[in-house]
Amino acid sequence: ALWCLMMSLTPTRGCLLDLPWEDILVPHILCHLPLQQLLSLQRVSKSFQSLIQLYLANMRCFDSSQIGPAIPRAAFVNLLKDNEVLQQLALQNCSDWLTDRELLPVIGQNHHLHQIQLKGCAQLSRHALVAISLSCPNLRQLSLAHCEWVDSLSLRSLADHCKVLEAVDLTACRQLKDEAICYLVQKCSRLKSLSLAVNANVGDMAVEETAKCCPELEHLDLTGCLRVKNDSIRVLAEYCPKLRSLKVKHCHNVAESSLSILRSRGVELDVEPPLQRALVLLQDVVGFAPFINLQI
Repeated sequence: ALWCLMMSLTPTRGCLLDLPWEDILVPHILCHLPLQQLLSLQRVSKSFQSLIQLYLANMRCFDSSQIGPAIPRAAFVNLLKDNEVLQQLALQNCSDWLTDRELLPVIGQNHHLHQIQLKGCAQLSRHALVAISLSCPNLRQLSLAHCEWVDSLSLRSLADHCKVLEAVDLTACRQLKDEAICYLVQKCSRLKSLSLAVNANVGDMAVEETAKCCPELEHLDLTGCLRVKNDSIRVLAEYCPKLRSLKVKHCHNVAESSLSILRSRGVELDVEPPLQRALVLLQDVVGFAPFINLQI
């Protein structure tokens, strides 16, 4: 689109670069183009290179998936070296190249970040989470799914400094135990969404403390938390009136006796009612069952 606009401007009409950069080109034209295409425009001329650098310095959202999973380290550092106004940073599944050395300078100079996505960034360390907690006091959403380097000390730092957190994904952060989760929810009572999935160390203590400390909770993922039992689900039902969805698949100690309370309130569950599940299994075994009404 930008290339077509460039070609349509004849010398008699003027040049695209003659338009005001900060008032027109950056906020109204460049923001609508894919990042990868913008980076290609840097090779057109020195003027275009300066324009794109200006755009990158004023960019509010950076998503590595727009470029591809294998960004050269030096390229990433160069892209964000002048940016101090980022609000959203998405670097999911960048384990092949992202380390503390590349991330910490970006975090340290961007104090307005309110959304950070680091899912699957396995080469980072606890220092990355400490840096986030110290530099991003307005952080609201954080994904650390499959970041096994997250430990209780770094999570405590996050809880101490990021009090307005609303969504945290700690899926498969296997170092974390009940005590660390309890500290987080005690400090971050505004949480609306929390994932503790795929963590065998998480049990009833963490779930009950979450329920009592986070009355605004809407979404909770406990998939594969084998130590969670019925008692904590009942506490969840009692203390979280705004709960909209609960995932307890593969929580073998959670039964319908506790889930039925939430089910009656319209909470979305990822486990079918026993009768429904039995009928589906029967249909699978028989091959067909025209006499069974699955809407029961």
